[in-house]
Parts: sequence; structure tokens; C-alpha cells
Amino acid sequence: MSISSLLLDQLRRAGLGDVVSVTPAEGGMAAVAGIATRRQGPSVFVKAFRETPSDGLFAAEAEGLRVLSELGGATTPEVVLAGRDVLVLSVLQPRPTQEDFWEQLAHTLARLHTTTVHDRFGWSRDNWLGSYRQDNTWDTDGHAFFARSRLLRWLPEPRVRAALDERDRRALERLCERLPELLPSRPACLTHGDLWAHNILATRDGQPALIDPAVSYMWADVDLAHLWSSPHPPEAARFFARYAELTGLDDDWPARMPIIQLRQHLAVIAQFEHDWGAADQVRATLKPFRS
Repeated sequence: MSISSLLLDQLRRAGLGDVVSVTPAEGGMAAVAGIATRRQGPSVFVKAFRETPSDGLFAAEAEGLRVLSELGGATTPEVVLAGRDVLVLSVLQPRPTQEDFWEQLAHTLARLHTTTVHDRFGWSRDNWLGSYRQDNTWDTDGHAFFARSRLLRWLPEPRVRAALDERDRRALERLCERLPELLPSRPACLTHGDLWAHNILATRDGQPALIDPAVSYMWADVDLAHLWSSPHPPEAARFFARYAELTGLDDDWPARMPIIQLRQHLAVIAQFEHDWGAADQVRATLKPFRS
């Protein structure tokens, strides 16, 4: 079934009977998406999976969008419908290419991270990173939480087992044991959780807007690392400088990014046949921890 037909079918099953056509949208990796034209009212963005991983996936994503807005002051799309098999949102615009857009995003992320400090790591429910469940079991120890729920949880996944040999897996375990000496103790705060450049769009007036969250209370570094380590345009350089100024970020933060980004690399390996070099990045980061 084509993407357009799949999305149109899911929309009609969910009760949106006035949709006349769906144009596929680019950018997603785990799900399929498109822009739906309706007989009445504005067009909407629609997202679905060919096989929905869980009944609660889209409800959890809708919750993530809501809390980013209500608790963190970030701009997110309006949730039109969050069904079992489809998520319908208001339409956002492509991201502008100007540097001042990224400076505005720095203010957005700084506000999100500095106004939502929490005494525990995790979230009130599990949610999803792509099509895989994200374990958000509460913990007061950030290093233990990151090791258990963000790194080691990927080792049993079949593609990760195939990509990493026993020495790699043991090296990851050693790194996790040493996390308290490798990463500074920092408070938990509300994080987007999947902040690569494709999940940053814009409102009609050009303000930054965030989509596709995998929220939890975690170190702010997880958002910074994903944006730093995944492809981003040259004009984004201003974001990092401004974010550091606004949050008092220490000068050593770039050195932490490869370790923090292990979580995302492992998630990519687990979910996709082609890992875009993620396994090589994991092995490079783990090299000092091999016996």
C-alpha cells in the first residue's frame, strides 16, 4: 500500500471523513507522514506506522508535545487527533535558514532546560523513541538511569547484538561503570529526547517549533548532544554559542557529546537496516574502554 493510501485509510478509520487527499512528506525515519487536504478546515499533518508498535504510542507523543509547551514554554503543533494508529497535528513550516532562527531556538531550549529542573530522572510513563519503547522508570541517580535506561537497554536488541561483538558490549558496560567519573553530576530537567535538526520546524511567523518528542526528565546534555552530533546546517553554530551563554554551560561540554550520543547511535542501530555509520561511531567512542 502506498504512503498516501495508508494515511488516508488511517484517517478515515479514525473518523476524519472529510479528507480528500494526502501528499507524502519527507524527513521521517521510523514512521510515514503526509499533509492531508480536507473539504472543510485547514490542511493537517498526519503520521502513522505501517505496523503500529503500541496502542499508546501516539497518546504518549501527544502528551510529550503538550508538556513541552505547557511546562517548558516551547512551541509545538496543535494536536488535532491522537488515535491508536494515527496522529494528526496542525501544519508547521520548513525551518528558515537564517542564523537568528537558531538564536531564537537557543532561547527556547535554554528556557525549557532551566525552568523544569526535577528531583528525579525518568517520566511518569514509558514512551517511544521511534518505534521502540523508551524505559522511563524513575531513578534519583542520573548516571544509573542513563546507564540502565538509555545505554544498556539496547544491548539485547537483535541488530545491536549483530553489530557489536562481545568486546564492544563489555566496553559499553565498562563505560557505564565509569559514568560518574566521565560525566559531571547535573540535575534532571525536561528534555525533548530526540532533538535532531529534522525535528525542528517553524511557525508561520518563523518562530522555532518542536515535533516528534521522546520526553523525560534527564540531563539537558541529551538534547544538546543529539543536535551537536547529527547533521545540522552551518548557521546552527550560533545556537551552541548562544545556548552556552544563556545556561552557563561549561567549556568542556563538546568532549561529553560522544558519550551522551551513544544512546542515539544505539537506537539507530536497533531500528534500521542501514545505520548511517552509527556502529562505527559507537566503536570509536568505546575504544578506550576495551581491555
